[in-house]
Amino acid sequence: MELSQFGHKFAGSTGIVELMDDLGSALNENPEMIFMGGGNPGRIPEVEAVFKRRLESVLQDPAQLHSLMGIYQSPQGDKQFLTDIAALLNKQFGWTLSERNIAVSNGSQPAFFILYNMLAGKMMDGSHRSVHLPLAPEYIGYTDIGLTDRFFTATRPEIELLDDHLFKYHVDFSKLKVDQDTAALCVSRPTNPTGNVLTDGEVEHLDEIARESGIPLIIDSAYGLPFPGILFTEARPHWNENTVLVLSLSKLGLPGVRTGIVVGSEELISAFTNANTVVSLACGNFGPTIARELVKSGEILSLGRDLIKPFYQDRATQAVEWFRQALGNVPYRIHKPEGAIFLWLWFEGLPISSQTLYERLKDRGVLIVPGHNFFPGMDSDWPHQQECIRVSYAQDAGSVRNGINVIAQEVLKAFTE
Repeated sequence: MELSQFGHKFAGSTGIVELMDDLGSALNENPEMIFMGGGNPGRIPEVEAVFKRRLESVLQDPAQLHSLMGIYQSPQGDKQFLTDIAALLNKQFGWTLSERNIAVSNGSQPAFFILYNMLAGKMMDGSHRSVHLPLAPEYIGYTDIGLTDRFFTATRPEIELLDDHLFKYHVDFSKLKVDQDTAALCVSRPTNPTGNVLTDGEVEHLDEIARESGIPLIIDSAYGLPFPGILFTEARPHWNENTVLVLSLSKLGLPGVRTGIVVGSEELISAFTNANTVVSLACGNFGPTIARELVKSGEILSLGRDLIKPFYQDRATQAVEWFRQALGNVPYRIHKPEGAIFLWLWFEGLPISSQTLYERLKDRGVLIVPGHNFFPGMDSDWPHQQECIRVSYAQDAGSVRNGINVIAQEVLKAFTE
């Protein structure tokens, strides 16, 4: 079979393909594998009970059941769902949104595929523009999403060393360069993979740079505000007409419904909807149907605040303590956990690559994600990229502790062999 350039780019092996293959393997082929790699949310019985009750009410209502399964939805999304989201965000944060500022997608990953390729790549005048990532490392799913080469650029972060084997990344504004070849700035908040939460000041500074440069600021809030709100530090949600805010239902506990939500200017949402029609034809109905009443009542916010955030904050605290016990005198640091569902570990001077460590751990029945996959747009000559791994603590506590012990054994082996 002869593939096109598109086929070669998107049908080959990439970091996100490897991650999702591992997820499938752990679920279907080797259920004993300790899966500390992917982004599956943890199981929270109280949250699952809310979704179950909502689904049961839909199944008992013929009109809602038909709406769920029997119709194509608008490519922008159900109008009442969009109106309810706008009303919720306006009430909570004082924004001035209407349904024309919001669109639904079949997951946030397709939303980013459309957004990025709408804004960057080969332009109509023949020039080339790139999406800039002000704070690397960044989400692995961005890396291969562009239709053209040189799709991302990135700024190396400042590293603040903290007590108790912790550290924190900051945006290095002294090195952040935006020029005529920059199409947009993009940050995840909290950051996947590190759990870093950009400060309000950093976000405001990025917003100022973006507006002065005439480019949008894209904020990936899959783990953040307003929902699911997995933040362990104070932060204000940010939106204005120059901001594109991308939300998701996945980390509420609904990754299988594949629902992303894009909040932007009316002009951008109109363009996004047209492109989404070509790519997806229509939006799936399942996610909005499950979430509709939760949005309308505001319960979607209390789920995050009262159940989801405390669950992950407790898990993060426990996982950090287990790593401290297991790693001992190994040269390690953990990024200060400020949100999301991951720990980002840095083994300074690691004698093997992060890929080799990943392969050794996989042979031991533990799946993590090697750190070098999280630096799209950055030259590969920074050793730090090969010294880090991403670890999820969303599985049951016993599996996480066993996985941490295996990680510690393999890291110690790497430093002493």
